Amino acid sequence: MTAPQNPAPPGNGAATVLVANRGEIALRVIRTLRRMGLGSVAVYTDADAASPHVAAADLAVRVDSYLDAEAVASAAAEHGADMVHPGYGFLSENAAFARACARAGVVFIGPPPEAVEAMGDKIRAKETVAAAGVPVLGGFTEKPGSPLDDDALAKAAEATGYPLLIKPSAGGGGKGMRAVRSPEELPAAAAAARREAAAAFGDPTLLVERLVERPRHIEVQVLADTHGNVVHLGERECSLQRRHQKVVEEAPSPLLTDALRTEMGRAAVAAARSCGYVGAGTVEFIAETGPDGELSFSFLEMNTRLQVEHPVTEEVVAIRGERGIDLVELQVRVARGEPLPFGQDDISWTGHSVEARVYAEDADRGFLPSGGPVLALAEPAHARVDSGIAAGGEVTSAFDPMLAKVVVWGPDRAEALRRLDSALGEYLLLGCVTNTAFLRRLLRHPRVLSGDLSTDLVENDPPEAAPEQVPDEVYAAAALDHQLDLVPPAPSADRFAVPDGWRMGGPAWTPWRLRAPGRDSAVVRVRADGPGAYLVRIGEGGPVAARARRDGPRLTVTYAGRTRTYLRAHDPATGYRWLGAGGTVWSLHEEPAAAVRRDGDAAADGTVRSPMPGTVLAVPVAVGEQVSAGQALAVVEAMKMEHTVTSPVDGTVAAVAVRPGASVPMDAVLVTVEPTSATSEENPS
Repeated sequence: MTAPQNPAPPGNGAATVLVANRGEIALRVIRTLRRMGLGSVAVYTDADAASPHVAAADLAVRVDSYLDAEAVASAAAEHGADMVHPGYGFLSENAAFARACARAGVVFIGPPPEAVEAMGDKIRAKETVAAAGVPVLGGFTEKPGSPLDDDALAKAAEATGYPLLIKPSAGGGGKGMRAVRSPEELPAAAAAARREAAAAFGDPTLLVERLVERPRHIEVQVLADTHGNVVHLGERECSLQRRHQKVVEEAPSPLLTDALRTEMGRAAVAAARSCGYVGAGTVEFIAETGPDGELSFSFLEMNTRLQVEHPVTEEVVAIRGERGIDLVELQVRVARGEPLPFGQDDISWTGHSVEARVYAEDADRGFLPSGGPVLALAEPAHARVDSGIAAGGEVTSAFDPMLAKVVVWGPDRAEALRRLDSALGEYLLLGCVTNTAFLRRLLRHPRVLSGDLSTDLVENDPPEAAPEQVPDEVYAAAALDHQLDLVPPAPSADRFAVPDGWRMGGPAWTPWRLRAPGRDSAVVRVRADGPGAYLVRIGEGGPVAARARRDGPRLTVTYAGRTRTYLRAHDPATGYRWLGAGGTVWSLHEEPAAAVRRDGDAAADGTVRSPMPGTVLAVPVAVGEQVSAGQALAVVEAMKMEHTVTSPVDGTVAAVAVRPGASVPMDAVLVTVEPTSATSEENPS
């Protein structure tokens, strides 16, 4: 631990809270602490030394890891913090951390360790809430340390009935979950789930439940104080997910009736009381519609912390008719021993709120992780944005890929969805691929618009795919942006110094060979046609009139009678030129003429590039080696996800550009394969 980066908070006698987290949740907690007049202490690792949460806090202290419970608790005590807010993730549901805080003499802003332990184990949680009368899914469990053998597993599965869902008793985030639809699949699926559970959580114990087809994921926010008061703040619909992780959440759910909302709220309160809960927590349910059309719900798990999607509840809850609450403030007040300032009868709901998570990932490449510098950032002006990044920062694979949350409120669901779509159209991040354009397409999905949601929608009924080709107007804008780089900053007396293509005998075209990741090159020719005016030719197309001007990070282009303003940036490290508009971002770089793909045929090109920024784990080929199409050439890892890159052609390895352990940006050349020439084999000279 090193000395704090920032000056100490003023000695005004106010309580101080250490925020044991990073990114957007750390900043969100710090904002509330400042509004409450409380001091804040941030923790950071070397990878986060320049992150916004470090600068936002009154004090910042270095730690080796956000997961080092003793170090974080000691930092709180050493630097005068009275309380610790864990945020979510990291140590937020760690009973040992809560106890470490108590030993250090600081208050843990969360439930008692016993409640964390009771709800943190899925098997124990299910037994606890079932005893309190909360409906649970049929299934069976293993005893810790005593896995069922194949025969016992088969008998229990048969008694429950297929299909089944296998999941680890410990942990979450979808890790280790397996759907099993037949007895033949069971042994292998259970073995794989145990391995993944042991690796991820240190506990291979399994919970097996009846699999609900096309389930709805609905959760209820609860609050409990130390005076015996427990209330619920309504539900959130969290059914839009990818890889068992949420992407869009809303409140209230378009599925529930008032009667079912009341019933589900009572079940959530009963679940919280069953474990002696204190603070803010979330009880998650699976909802399903039976063959008779009747809606039912069953307990899934309880998250003993603040949820990522808590803002949608804050936006719709009204206390005694006044809309808007601050769950972080309520967490702090409950941890101080204050009673809840309202009862269940004081709570109502007004309007509709929707939240979209902005992830550093390429949704069009199977949600592969991405990363890179934050070259430029534009956020919507008329929406709530809980963000953890800033221009000039870096998105790395060291942490969770969620970068920000865009949250809106509307008087009804349709209006809220429209406002969120509009807000996402204003969100632009250049330098790192995000899922923003995918989110806009998802919000326009007919099933999303009608409220016909399910957790498998993204996987089995995905939204409209992104356009395969870069629009001509974007190629034109990128070429014009390059052209503007050549314009002298001041008028020149030398006619030949002005890059407008003028020459004796007539103007000339300036060619720009541009390529977007994963796409063929395009040749764009530009010729000046007067002050600020140009002619642009794309490929073999005819000339199109255009105009272009810059205003700081903005590039305004008129092309074929259509004017559009882009956020623009250039990454000198990679040579990529980034352009963004309407929530969609493109990256293109200029290539030398020799780099153009042979005959424009992608399959004939043996240049193999990294599909994501990350670390090279292996390169199992060498120069001169014969390889076949589909053979592994390299393995790249990012955010604990491995991706094997294969050869697109049969051929010979001509060059290996990387070694294991190297960090590579997205689209970096890894290996070059010289394709086997069918022509030379069939017609030898």
